[in-house]
Amino acid sequence: MRKLSNDELFRKTPSEFKEAIKTPLVLVLDNVRSLNNVGAVFRTADSFLLEAVYLCGITGTPPHKDIQKTALGATDTVHWKYFNSTLEAVAELKSLQFKVYAIEQAEQSQMLNTFQIESHQKVAFILGNEINGVDQDVIDVCDGVIEIPQTGYKHSLNISIAAGIVSWEVYRQLL
Repeated sequence: MRKLSNDELFRKTPSEFKEAIKTPLVLVLDNVRSLNNVGAVFRTADSFLLEAVYLCGITGTPPHKDIQKTALGATDTVHWKYFNSTLEAVAELKSLQFKVYAIEQAEQSQMLNTFQIESHQKVAFILGNEINGVDQDVIDVCDGVIEIPQTGYKHSLNISIAAGIVSWEVYRQLL
């Protein structure tokens, strides 16, 4: 095996990215503190051609050097929008016919490995604050809660890792 060169990867230009058909998934960051996490989520969104990233509350926004450090230019390709509150973001998504799910551990949550997306459905996943997770008032207005199965001691993932896992699952199902 030989590692591919950058020229062999056939990467989209920023304008090609913006014109490409997107994966119908929006990642919503609910009061995420770490700018590095924000940047990593942008890279994930770019990687899977996601429709958008919504940044809410105290979540930092581009341009910021700490976001750029991990985003590596993805803030130039991925559509993003800022909301004062996550509840405002959820209201907009629902008005646009998105099904909205919190990524959280909760009563009656559905495990990600059993979650099925329909080919025509647009979905949004809310990822929460690094300490407190998704706010309960936000969970209350969601269409459901998706849980990533975990069996270790910590039972928690960094939000950028969780974003990658759930994005891959939607992308994989829609391939």
